[in-house]
Amino acid sequence: MAFVVLSPCIGEKAGECVDVCPVDCIEEGEDQYFINPDICIDCGACQGVCPVDAIVEEYEMNESDAPYLKKAETFFWY
Repeated sequence: MAFVVLSPCIGEKAGECVDVCPVDCIEEGEDQYFINPDICIDCGACQGVCPVDAIVEEYEMNESDAPYLKKAETFFWY
């Protein structure tokens, strides 16, 4: 997984990230957006436009962010 959407997106869902994604890898969930790692090309366009700075690369996550990675995995694989 390249990019992960974290807690600032919950309830916000502004959607700028969806608009700039060149490969349509961002999907809307019940309370936030998720980035599909199988489609994402790691361009970072979404990260630059997120108004709440909710998008980070997986290797930049803190331990406290781990639930959001799990949430994304569950969204795409279950």
